[in-house]
This record gives sequence, C-alpha cells and structure tokens, in this order.
Amino acid sequence: MCTSIIEIVRADGMAKRGDTWFPLSTAVVAYDHARHAPLGDVITLDFINAALDPGARAGIELTLETARYLRAALDRAIAAAEFEEAEVRAR
Repeated sequence: MCTSIIEIVRADGMAKRGDTWFPLSTAVVAYDHARHAPLGDVITLDFINAALDPGARAGIELTLETARYLRAALDRAIAAAEFEEAEVRAR
C-alpha cells in the first residue's frame, strides 16, 4: 500500500550524475516502498532539476534509522554553521 507521504521544497545547490554536476531546483522527501534498495518502506530523497532532462536527478533510498541519523547530523552541522555565521557577522 502506498503511503502518500511526500514533501517537496525548493532547493538551491548542485548534484552530480556521472561526471557532470547540475544545478538543483527541487528536493523531494517521501516515504514509500523501496524501488532499488533491497528494503521494505524507505525514506526517499530526490534532488532534481525539472528544467533539465529526466536524468537530472540524484536519488537516495534510506532506512528510517539511517534517515534519523542523517537528520541528527544535519541538525548538528546546521547549528555549527549558524554559530560560525553569527561569529563572522559579529566581527
């Protein structure tokens, strides 16, 4: 059964396919059946540029546990980056 859990946000950055980097336009986070990983339901991250060909996509399938670890790592990195940015602005 499909979960219909999906979040779509604007994305600024770059992604790589093969030897080529392309600019991002959108990030999609979903929870659904794995398409490629030999797992059950997974968190899927898709980084795409809708203005480019359909191959302009970097996709990832993660277990919920791995997604939690990634979320925690992102939270720590963002907090540290915000601290650094605040110190630079204070100078």
